[in-house]
Amino acid sequence: MVYEPRHSPVAQKGLADDNDRIPKVDRGPMRTLLTLLVFLLAARPAPGQDAPLPRREFRAVWVATVNNIDWPSRKGLPTRAAQAELRQIVEQAAVLRLNAIVFQVRPSGCAFYRSALEPWSEWLTGQQGRAPAPDWDPLAFLIDEAHPRGIEVHAWCNPYRARHPSAKSPEAEDHILRRAPSACVTYGKYRWMDPGDPRTADWSLRVMADLVRRYDLDGIHLDDYFYPYPEKGRSFPDDKSYQRYRRSGGKRTRVAWRRANIDSFVQRLYEQTHDIKSWVKVGISPFGIARPGLPKGIVAGIDQYHDLSADVLGWLRNGLCDYLAPQLYWPIDQKAQSFAVLLPWWCAQPRQQRHIWPGISASRAALGKRPWRRTELPQQIRMIRAQNPTDSGHIHFSFRALQATDNGLAGQLLKHAYQQAAPVPACPWLLADAPSEPKIALQRRDKELQVTVRCSPTARFYCVQALVNRRWQTLAVRGRDTSLVVLPPRTTRITVRELANNGLAGPAVSLAVAP
Repeated sequence: MVYEPRHSPVAQKGLADDNDRIPKVDRGPMRTLLTLLVFLLAARPAPGQDAPLPRREFRAVWVATVNNIDWPSRKGLPTRAAQAELRQIVEQAAVLRLNAIVFQVRPSGCAFYRSALEPWSEWLTGQQGRAPAPDWDPLAFLIDEAHPRGIEVHAWCNPYRARHPSAKSPEAEDHILRRAPSACVTYGKYRWMDPGDPRTADWSLRVMADLVRRYDLDGIHLDDYFYPYPEKGRSFPDDKSYQRYRRSGGKRTRVAWRRANIDSFVQRLYEQTHDIKSWVKVGISPFGIARPGLPKGIVAGIDQYHDLSADVLGWLRNGLCDYLAPQLYWPIDQKAQSFAVLLPWWCAQPRQQRHIWPGISASRAALGKRPWRRTELPQQIRMIRAQNPTDSGHIHFSFRALQATDNGLAGQLLKHAYQQAAPVPACPWLLADAPSEPKIALQRRDKELQVTVRCSPTARFYCVQALVNRRWQTLAVRGRDTSLVVLPPRTTRITVRELANNGLAGPAVSLAVAP
């Protein structure tokens, strides 16, 4: 059966029927009812009986769709097979206790979701503009699969790339290269929307506003492609747009004008996103070295402030993102670009309390070549936690390395880094409805002890903590409409808290567990 979304892509905040979130009582034979023992205990705990607030961490993975890096496994994959692969990504993320998927929805002015503005991607259906058959919406599907498991979905967009060299099919009629060819340029093997042409910024911002407005997203995400990485011996061909700027009275040098173009785009994206939905996070993942020699001794082949026109430290200093994920894709022991040197430098930058959640390279770690350590990723994660003890986080590039069974990365992470679940750190500067107290109950069925949870409409997720052998552990983070969590043996108490759209926790509700 072809997938049909359980929810409209448009967020239906507060419209859910409360009865839809209450576990249905089994109306079967009487003996089934007798085996269903429900402990409706007092929902107001005694002082000191709640679990401490759970340890927070952003545990995310990039899922790249350009050139079928992570998904789907090939162009033109039949709908059912593509759905099965995407569901497996979510299931693997849940097994690893990840809590966010950063999904590439706009790799080159094309869409991995149902859009009235841009064509379907070639890497989904095999030809740009061709709709999936049978029809489905991968982004809506992913949200419906991820949210019940307590996993956020961030829509990853490339704001200016218009054509990737791996593309084979011609552009569709509604692609930017056909709609506004004079706003695009060729640079190396790529086609780019010229950031100096006002039409391209307006267009990309319109596309991203449409995403935020129609889908129940947790974040909108940009990677490191602003002005493109330099091609040796070639200048980016923006003479026409720069001369137009000069004729209009502009006084900036070309490099300062380029930076101003990107600064304006980032600010407009941040403001429009929160005007539409105040709680949706804006994340940016820049190149991992701000400028050559920063910090001292670090070597870089490019200067992203000059070459990519990305004033990343300025965005951070002015609060123009909710999290920054510098791509620290180097090992601890690589002296010229040491992870151990770069990480504390980034974390020490003025940042308006914004989160620093670096990108780390699962793909390179999986190769196991020196100077990568045998347990490089768990060690990097421990270092990130030491730098950010209350709001730690990281993003793995990319999913394929965590899916593989022959490199041991998944096992390492479960054993050494992700022994317990974790909610995403809160963004208290973002506005969201305050969560309330959940209603919880215990039941024993087939020798399993289960907690059922009924959340308020203002909750996004909820977090279950269990006192097991006298030690609190974060057992699970689940979506508001997912009501059942199985408790481990020797649980003596549970605490449940709702989490708002901005991550803030509501009041704790605690229950003792009868032996």
